Amino acid sequence: MLKGLIFDLDGVLTNSAKFHLGAWNNLAKELGIDLTADQLDGLRGLSRMDSLELILKDGGQETKYSEAEKEKFAAEKNEKFLEQVETMTPDDILPGIPELLADAKAQGLKMAIASASKNAPKILNKLGIMGEFDAIVDPASLSKGKPDPEIYVKAQELLGFEADEVISFEDAAAGVAAIKAAKQFAVGIGSATLLKDADYLVATTADLKLAEIEAAFNKK
Repeated sequence: MLKGLIFDLDGVLTNSAKFHLGAWNNLAKELGIDLTADQLDGLRGLSRMDSLELILKDGGQETKYSEAEKEKFAAEKNEKFLEQVETMTPDDILPGIPELLADAKAQGLKMAIASASKNAPKILNKLGIMGEFDAIVDPASLSKGKPDPEIYVKAQELLGFEADEVISFEDAAAGVAAIKAAKQFAVGIGSATLLKDADYLVATTADLKLAEIEAAFNKK
């Protein structure tokens, strides 16, 4: 029986993913690394340091910098990202999400955030939906990033539910892999090719309808 919903944040509830990718792209250019669109897209859902490591690897610079230098790069990227976050308003909530959250509340479902972003509370407050969620996983409490299932298992535990009692939402391949590894029902938002392992797939958040998703969940 469905009891809860678990959401990634960037690219699922809001379009802040574009701020993240833009900030990473700018940092890469400063380091003399030109990222392709596919390489940038591959950063979706990854933690801050995992993203930086992947960028350095793509640029052949994985052994060039000390850990202290890497921490400095990540902090600089985050500062640029937070400048963009300050401009966010409830208008930045993606289409279909307000209706989905309202339907979930009406049904008595509990909801949690499973985002690798340490800025999740700040973003949720800017969007005006912080109060909609019963739990937010603290990325600092995790030992592994997506595609490891740890973050989704933790979100499920914070809600007090079993894996077969929740539906989780993602827009990144690493995120869908994490959900499936946690043995949860995965809703993918975006490319059918990249998110082929999702149990239920929609092209955009505007296509998310709780009744239809729940029907697929009950069938499975």
